[in-house]
Amino acid sequence: MNSLNFPLNLTFKITTLSNDFVAQDAAGTTVAYVRQKMLRLIEEVQVFNNESRSQLLYTIRANKWLDFSATYTFTNPMGFELGRVVRRGWKSLWKAHYEILDENQQPDLVVQEENPWAKVFDSMLDEIPFLSLLSGYLFHPAYAVIRPNGTQVARLKKEPSFFGRRFTIEKLTSFEQGEEERILLGLMMMILLERQRG
Repeated sequence: MNSLNFPLNLTFKITTLSNDFVAQDAAGTTVAYVRQKMLRLIEEVQVFNNESRSQLLYTIRANKWLDFSATYTFTNPMGFELGRVVRRGWKSLWKAHYEILDENQQPDLVVQEENPWAKVFDSMLDEIPFLSLLSGYLFHPAYAVIRPNGTQVARLKKEPSFFGRRFTIEKLTSFEQGEEERILLGLMMMILLERQRG
């Protein structure tokens, strides 16, 4: 997943039991099919080249069982580590905060929620019968990917949609070596976690 045609559109499936989604580029070409394995003690996500799951591209695996500050490692099919995403537990209680590490486990990027109130109102509305059907159209959490020098590199945003199942990843500046792959894998894992939170 390098040199993709942005923005990318992520669409969650609502007809399957597993928590999975399709990533398509600006031309509508499928670039990844992300499938979260269900009923596992240690979280594991597989990224395939398309919906037929003919080729495994990456695996994202947690280092711990049900840990609030788990680390999720990205590996390719040969088992080589490409990077990690770490949810910062207490920091993420109010405002989602994740760190993306490079293949040497060095801090590389930060993912921060732009407006935590959007998620709060979205979750509240989601609990009200009938009105919950509208929640996907009213509040749209967004997350900024930032370099240590403060440069915003990319942005993930929830889009208006039935059941809140559509998200968009925008590229805001040129990527440095290895950033694109780590950002996409980090955001894919993050959105699975954040979507469960509301």
